[in-house]
Amino acid sequence: MIAFLVVSLAMPQPYLFAQALNTGVDTAASGATATAALAQGRANWPASGDRAVTTGTVAYRQQKAAAALPASALTIVPPLPREFRRSAKDPQDTIDAQGSTVSALESATGFGNPFVVQQLPSLGDGSGGELTPQAERKLGERVMREIRSDPDYIDDWLLVDYLDSVSYKLAVAAQDAYLGVYVPQFEVFGVRDPQINAFSLPGGFIGMNTGLIQVTQTESELASVLGHEMGHVLQRHIARMIGQQRRTGYAALAGLLFGALAGLVAHSADLGEALVLGSQALAVDNQLRFSRSAEHEADRVGFRMLEGAGYDPYAMAEFFRRLEKGSSDSEVVPAYARTHPLTTERIADMEDRARRAPYRQPTQNPEYAFVRARAQVLQANWPSDLREVVRRMRGEIHDQTSLYPAGSWYGVAFAELRLNDFEAANAAFENARQLFREQMKNPQADTPSLAVMAARLASLEGRDADALRLADAARRVWPKSNAVIDVQLDALLRAHRYEQAQGVARLQTVKEPEQSAWWSYLAQSSSALGDSVAAHRAMAERLALRGAWPAATEHLKEARAQKGINFYEASAIEARLHQMEAQYKEDKQEKDVLN
Repeated sequence: MIAFLVVSLAMPQPYLFAQALNTGVDTAASGATATAALAQGRANWPASGDRAVTTGTVAYRQQKAAAALPASALTIVPPLPREFRRSAKDPQDTIDAQGSTVSALESATGFGNPFVVQQLPSLGDGSGGELTPQAERKLGERVMREIRSDPDYIDDWLLVDYLDSVSYKLAVAAQDAYLGVYVPQFEVFGVRDPQINAFSLPGGFIGMNTGLIQVTQTESELASVLGHEMGHVLQRHIARMIGQQRRTGYAALAGLLFGALAGLVAHSADLGEALVLGSQALAVDNQLRFSRSAEHEADRVGFRMLEGAGYDPYAMAEFFRRLEKGSSDSEVVPAYARTHPLTTERIADMEDRARRAPYRQPTQNPEYAFVRARAQVLQANWPSDLREVVRRMRGEIHDQTSLYPAGSWYGVAFAELRLNDFEAANAAFENARQLFREQMKNPQADTPSLAVMAARLASLEGRDADALRLADAARRVWPKSNAVIDVQLDALLRAHRYEQAQGVARLQTVKEPEQSAWWSYLAQSSSALGDSVAAHRAMAERLALRGAWPAATEHLKEARAQKGINFYEASAIEARLHQMEAQYKEDKQEKDVLN
């Protein structure tokens, strides 16, 4: 039995599920129902603001014929506790080192609650069947533990920071437009795969293949794909499919989950081209591919986010049309076109919406060009592949066919750096920085990608003092950049400044306990200082994030056995050990269901 998916049918669901006009429900009746729910909420809780009242409002999903039910037919429950009404998290939010606090919920679990309930309806049947947002997020975290251990999972901070910044802008636009039943804390990650594809997982986790990032030509095009995937999450399409599968039993659901995971890791171009459901093989066409109506919903929601975030409204239609043309000109259909069928109707709908959108001059983050080139280099696994990337990018620069010459020079520098040719890397890097500053018409212009590479080159060449100076300077400009913090920690360790490194790393583990890199730095710095207890505890958390529960618990036992440990620390270790052992038992039970 999969314990964490057991949901009481008697528990009220704290969301407003009135239908919206994009699904064909009568506009006036739907609006009246929502207004009635809000009025009753205000009457019941006059001290609460509109957001709190509507957040706590529950209206069962209604068909057109039932839309005229009186307000008395609506079920109202009190607003959710504060910790369940968190707004979308800025990926670069910081916690003050002095006096920072962690909520009781975060202290108990090590993780903050990942979602915020929104007060207006989704564009479709957003109930997600029986799967609550909490269960959906937990399911997604279970999948992510497996994905993070895969060698093709990309944890490159510059790539992750950039993708998170785009998703954050889109999430803010979704909240401002009241899109979806709830807005989760989105986590976007890269996958080393040349196939042109992106995919969404339960709970707000979204994967972007390096192949897809590479073929986009503008930041708006990248944002359009990400917005589409976020639209699937906001409309709870995955939750609905999983909820439907639950009717066939928990073993079937487990098969769906791990079959999807196997398909992802095997680069099958979908969340499992085929999956094991019990002992029977089922085609993914009827299980995981989104329906035509779901694709239209994701398009509409994605477009509204794209427009609201200030991106080019024509980008979605332009990118889809280019993919469609590429698939018609080639016998190989791009993975994205297979898993998200690009019909003429969908493209025409997006073009029509773009024409009707108010004109706004779109802006582009300078980081896009560097991250796009970085993704191409990260896609390469072998030295021969890296040399081919260098040859191709130099050719594009020479032939003047590169869309972003400064980005191409940066890509050459990054590839040469990975090949350990520091002289060639430095030369290409200087070309990239000089060309970028000329384009910006600012001799001091900089970006996180350029600043991090400058510090990294200094570190790898043994210029520790220069590396620390450059990292500290970058931290002053971008104090919230994970990539900058990462290069600063690396420079501190190389310079044997372990106490300072331990302090920075410990603060990061409080801010982002779900990021294994910070636990790794904390373990290294603590070990160098002879702080065995802290080193073992940090290693335990790092391993737990990958689902390596036996190794994680062994480290906690080692920490508990250290001499001189005080009562309070021993108690904390014991409590965490019990948590990990329980999670290991739960995960093992899930896997046993499949055997």
